[in-house]
This record gives sequence, C-alpha cells and structure tokens, in this order.
Amino acid sequence: MSDFGFTRRMTLAALGAALVLPRAALAFSASQAEALIGKAVADINTIINSGKSEAAMYVEFEKVLVRYADMSNIARSVLGPPARSASGAQLNAFTKAFQTYVARKYGSRFREFIGGKIQVNSTQQINSIYDVRCTAILKGEAPFDISFIVHDKAGKFIDLQIEGISLLKSERAEIGAMLDKAGGSIDKLTATLA
Repeated sequence: MSDFGFTRRMTLAALGAALVLPRAALAFSASQAEALIGKAVADINTIINSGKSEAAMYVEFEKVLVRYADMSNIARSVLGPPARSASGAQLNAFTKAFQTYVARKYGSRFREFIGGKIQVNSTQQINSIYDVRCTAILKGEAPFDISFIVHDKAGKFIDLQIEGISLLKSERAEIGAMLDKAGGSIDKLTATLA
C-alpha cells in the first residue's frame, strides 16, 4: 500500500472487505446489521482457522467476496472517474479481476491471523448507513478497532475502516496509481490485476 504500508491491520481490513452483508429488505435495524456482521465475521474466522493451504483460502475468500460484497459498486468506486466512461463489459471484467486481486493480495497474509478473532461490539446508525464497531484480537498484537460501514438500502458492506483508515480510499489510491502506470487503459489494468 502506498502511504500506509502493508501491515497486518490492512490485511485484516481486506479480510473484513469480504464481510459484506447479503441483500436485505429496503430497511433493516441496527441489531440486524450487527447480527449479519457477526455471521459474516464467523464465516471469515472459519476460513482463517480452517487449516487449508493459502491457495485454497484465496479461493474461499473470493467466494465470500462474491457472496457478500457489492463488488460492482466497490470496484466502480475504487476505479474512480474512469468508471463513468467504461463499457459494461470493461466494468464486469475489472470487477472480477479486482475481487481476485483483493483475495490474493490480502489472502497471502492469512497465516498471520490464525487463532485470532473479530468481536462485534456495537452498531450506530448514521443517516442511511450503519457503523458496526468491532475489535480485532490477534495473537501477539494489541487489540484494535475496526468499523464495518453497511449501507441501509443496499443491505451490504460498503467500506471498512481500521483505526480510522478507510480500506476503500487506500485501494482507490493503489488502483489509481496502477491505472496511471497502465497509461489510463482499464483493459491493461484489468489484465494486470487478473
């Protein structure tokens, strides 16, 4: 990561990115958002502590991303303004490549989280989003705060903040730099990520 360094906390942020909520009704309560994050956290903890090889965990992590994440909106946001001029096929290809990239990038650090856990603490509604506050407890490291940002109408996770650092903003900067390196070509960027 450019300014933040590739740390265990940022890796956990990506793990959390997989904790996207399933599509819900038009509105749901803070307790429902909290319960759904709790279930999603349990799914990720199961993958981390499964004893599977890293390669197998990448596959499982990507499945969780696909199942729970609103990856099309996350990918559009990460791509930024160029997403507006991209074709539907380009956006679909970029989204698939981006979710694979995220699964590999952060999944490569899974072994560091074995035996750790994420504990859901509370949820606060702020307009149309829920801030589900959690604590990450890892072996050999002081506990730290995580916030899962869930959009009410989408019923899905839209960002993750680790001690105030937004995963979405961090990845937007990283992907922007990669797009610049690809000469502004979304197709070349997509090929790089795949």
